Amino acid sequence: MKIAVVGAGAIGGYVGGWLAAAGEDVTFIARGANLDAIRRAGMRVIGEDGAEVIGRAGAYDKTADAGPQDVVILAVKAHQVGAVAADIAALCQDETAIVTMQNGIPWWYFHKHGGVYAGTSIKSADPDGTIARHIDADRIIGSVVYPAATLEAPGVVHVVEGKRFTLGEPNGSTSRRVQAISAAFTRAGFKAPVISDIRSEIWLKLWGNLSFNPISALTHATLAGLLRFPLTRELSVEMMREAEAVANKLGVTFRVGIDTRIAGAEKVGEHKTSMLQDVEAGRPMEIEALVGAVVELGRLTGTPTPHIDAVYALVSLLAKQCHPERSEGSALVWEKADPSSLRSSG
Repeated sequence: MKIAVVGAGAIGGYVGGWLAAAGEDVTFIARGANLDAIRRAGMRVIGEDGAEVIGRAGAYDKTADAGPQDVVILAVKAHQVGAVAADIAALCQDETAIVTMQNGIPWWYFHKHGGVYAGTSIKSADPDGTIARHIDADRIIGSVVYPAATLEAPGVVHVVEGKRFTLGEPNGSTSRRVQAISAAFTRAGFKAPVISDIRSEIWLKLWGNLSFNPISALTHATLAGLLRFPLTRELSVEMMREAEAVANKLGVTFRVGIDTRIAGAEKVGEHKTSMLQDVEAGRPMEIEALVGAVVELGRLTGTPTPHIDAVYALVSLLAKQCHPERSEGSALVWEKADPSSLRSSG
């Protein structure tokens, strides 16, 4: 199977490295020192147990040079998809599938959703429609990424924990293509179950991320720190309750309760969330996919989200202070909303 990995960071490197080591024909789309390292020595992946594998793979900085693929793994962050969307067509032939590995609510969320919201665009994920114009939604296979990994050095990924990548067709079918991708992942050593409701799985992961990530970015607290402090723990609970109400109106139910979800996060301990890591590294944060999209869906479904709104306002200002040249995205959601509904209720 010919597989292109767009985004050779921690997750892309992990997935592509293991797939290449298992014998798949993998090509990375990368840049700079990372590109040079992969070309020179392959993608080196250090597992949780310290065992190492080397995935020998092709690597290009120009997407068109990679040629048509059977599968494209889109492993850039949510706010980076728009910048690469126009290049994805060069990797596609008639049957190419695109596996999306972004956190949060994806731009394709309502594609083949059914019901009153079918076909609705998610402005937080795709403000000007660039992604939708360039990526055919019929190619999409959703994926929820559970592992944690870090790019320790160019071409070197360290897996912190996890092997699970849940897969699902937007229409809920168990297609031959999603089964083939699951089989390739499984041969490489991953857990890659195919489920009929990928959106519920997206919400389950997002449920904690939409609260833990921005709160940690604002306070510089670890997961354990913010959950052991009564006020921020309660804030997290309130945000999760609001998100659950939004999800329920979209037909999503959660298979675990809030207490269970929080207990699982607390067990992770003194872990810095990805958003806090981005703040400390001076990188843009995934605000819109993790928080802004829930604000947007709250407006769409007529569901009050006062706690989420307040945290969204604060973390958006933080982003503006840190990266004034990149802060325009957040305003798109505020422009759509009723300004009075964004104020505190007292």
